[in-house]
Amino acid sequence: MDGLTPFVDETDWGFGWVSSEKARIRMTGHALAADGQVWLVDPPEGDVEARVRALGEPAGVIQLLDRHNRACADFAERLGLPHHRVPLEGIEGAPFELVQVLRRRFWREVALWWPDRRVLVCADALGTVPHYFALGGERLGVHPLLRPTPPRRLGRLEPDHVLCGHGAGVHEDATAAVRDALATARRRLPRLLVEPLLALRER
Repeated sequence: MDGLTPFVDETDWGFGWVSSEKARIRMTGHALAADGQVWLVDPPEGDVEARVRALGEPAGVIQLLDRHNRACADFAERLGLPHHRVPLEGIEGAPFELVQVLRRRFWREVALWWPDRRVLVCADALGTVPHYFALGGERLGVHPLLRPTPPRRLGRLEPDHVLCGHGAGVHEDATAAVRDALATARRRLPRLLVEPLLALRER
């Protein structure tokens, strides 16, 4: 931890932080506060413990994706918390619901839905990183490997906020952003051939 952790998605009920520049696609984790408790969702490493404790009492670590652990196990061990790894049912004491996104042999993912705050948290299903998730000016995009079969059940929700495992979240017209991302996922697949070139030009 270097004390230079970039923060995003700062609200009165939580905040997000971004992993170091060393990662190929930078990861974003979140701390969500409810009823005096704080839940860490898909946390990467970062100098965040003081900020977490300022929000409330750490209650658990929730891992939404099985393909990589990020620093979930490290945070759980360091803070003495339970590690909920891709849970399929509600977590005792937490105000969240879980929505199954994908259940395959090498990719199991759930999304977290916080109905009281109308917050949707996604690990890899949706993201905002340009030229990888967000194509052609999208505010929010589907993971490249999921574009042929986008997780349409997420479109049944009506979030005010979408927090992503890659990139800053969407906090304005979030429901419209989710539905647009799902509706145009297949149509914009050809952009994946162009976007890497655009990314190189912007460096």
